Amino acid sequence: MPPPAPIAALQGVSVTFGGRPLFEGLDLAIARGDKACLVGRNGTGKSTLMKVLAGMIQPDAGDLFLQPGVRVAYLPQEPDFSGFTSVHDYVAAGLPAAERDEEHRVEAVLDRLQLAPARTPQGLSGGEARRAALARTLVGEPDVMLLDEPTNHLDLPTIEWLEEHLQAYRGGLLLISHDRAFLNKLSRRTMWLDRGALRVSERGFAQFEEWQAEVFAADELAAQKLDRKIETEMKWLREGISARRTRNMGRVRALYALREDRAERIKGGQQAKLAIAEAERGGRMVIEAEGIAKSFDTPEGPRTIVRNFSTRILRGDRVGLIGPNGAGKSTLLKMLTGELAPDSGTVRLGTNLEPAYYDQKREALDPEDTLRRVLCPHGGDKVMVNGQPRHVAGYLKDFLFDTRQLDSPVKALSGGERNRLLLARLFARPSNLMVLDEPTNDLDMDTLDLLEEVLADYQGTLLLVSHDRDFLDRLVTSTIALEGDGTATEYAGGYSDYLLQRPARADRAAAPAKAKPATPAAAAPKAKGKLSYKDQRELDELPARMDRLTEEIRGLETLLADSALFTRDPDRFTRSTARLEAATSELSAAEERWLELEALREELEGGRG
Repeated sequence: MPPPAPIAALQGVSVTFGGRPLFEGLDLAIARGDKACLVGRNGTGKSTLMKVLAGMIQPDAGDLFLQPGVRVAYLPQEPDFSGFTSVHDYVAAGLPAAERDEEHRVEAVLDRLQLAPARTPQGLSGGEARRAALARTLVGEPDVMLLDEPTNHLDLPTIEWLEEHLQAYRGGLLLISHDRAFLNKLSRRTMWLDRGALRVSERGFAQFEEWQAEVFAADELAAQKLDRKIETEMKWLREGISARRTRNMGRVRALYALREDRAERIKGGQQAKLAIAEAERGGRMVIEAEGIAKSFDTPEGPRTIVRNFSTRILRGDRVGLIGPNGAGKSTLLKMLTGELAPDSGTVRLGTNLEPAYYDQKREALDPEDTLRRVLCPHGGDKVMVNGQPRHVAGYLKDFLFDTRQLDSPVKALSGGERNRLLLARLFARPSNLMVLDEPTNDLDMDTLDLLEEVLADYQGTLLLVSHDRDFLDRLVTSTIALEGDGTATEYAGGYSDYLLQRPARADRAAAPAKAKPATPAAAAPKAKGKLSYKDQRELDELPARMDRLTEEIRGLETLLADSALFTRDPDRFTRSTARLEAATSELSAAEERWLELEALREELEGGRG
């Protein structure tokens, strides 16, 4: 069956920026019913490519094709409200000229996205501005939607509504997003902008890493044969796919153990209380909140943010806070850290706390400073990390910088590089309590991966406000959900665990004012049992197999690093490169199988009394 005809396409498009080609001779096609995502490293030109497709940027070469009558709507990262005196007028401008009298469509989308039509758009918060831009994009019912970071600053209920709306959308959809859960749910095709070329896979983003590894293996083989210069560019990419995945296995095991411990403490009981008391004597208690409540007076009357909430947070816990915008996440965070006093109840903080904060505003960097001076403001070339001196060049390599950038000015960095430098400075400061308020907003996917990896290795306590479901699932040991009605409940595990444990929406609406802690994941009823003999044996044997494959891969990489090998022994080079590709695939499959079996074992054994 032939593919559907495109309704929007680019043919042979080239764009040069600052004398450097972003991409050349690029072809792209969007058909009706397409749900595609556009991915790539920060600075590769994803937003530029989307603007060319939207007709907002004229390419240096090539053509934009639109079927007659096709309407294209583009959602920018930063909406422009200039010239509009109200949210209503801004959204109504998204209607086609011939349909400007269809006021009901404007009213319907404003109501659904909870926007006051008379508000001045210039005074909107980040989340409100994003909802207004979405309303303008959706109101015209376009044939093609181009959405650049649509979930930035949105709360979880709005993200979930947007997912449902886009799943039912019948036009052509192209997404740029750092939200993995959003892309996994929506995308059926993946377009990867990589080093000036566009690669297309008929697989969704959920299979992107597998596809990416295949491409990198093939490219690395070509690099070994043809061009040694590519090796420098690909070094961190290879680590990101292979070595990082291996390290993550240990983190997954540790996270399971932490969640089990946290579940027992949420569940309570004499044993847990004794353990907590003992921990407190040893200085492990970080935050203890007992029956705290907070309300504010509003023009509509008193509004309860949280009532009768209690929690104990020990050193090493990673606690996520979720809820709709305005539910009080930041307020609860301030109460837990002692910045804001509760109306009732008590908050007790542990001794010798050294907090570090990473908020939505992102502390500014001096554009004239060099990277070296940012991390070593008093001179020298050493930076203290976890109490140990590190050479600044080696430390910056951990944050994906090249050593040649050490004395470059901040003003020469891209937006993603500046975010990575802020993270490097943050984690170089001594702390044992990390407080992160919406840290994933505006981060490119590479920096998001890096943040996740650094936080997974962080030895202190983490308090995290986020709307990124995948990020929460990978990091936190428990989730505090604020439902917007004064109810705050702590659940063991991440966002997916919260979805499984929370009461049905109707039950929550009818629940009494005093919140009762829900049964944590580890204590929820589960089918009792254990792995089959075959599965258990496979699980026991997999770690040794993965270690053998890892060692084999290291040996092959060392062998192939010899630039003269291809000339000296081309047959051995060919065999070794083929084996490296096969071993990498085998290791990836073994890791995935281990994670699958380990998760199954946790589920089965969790039901034992």
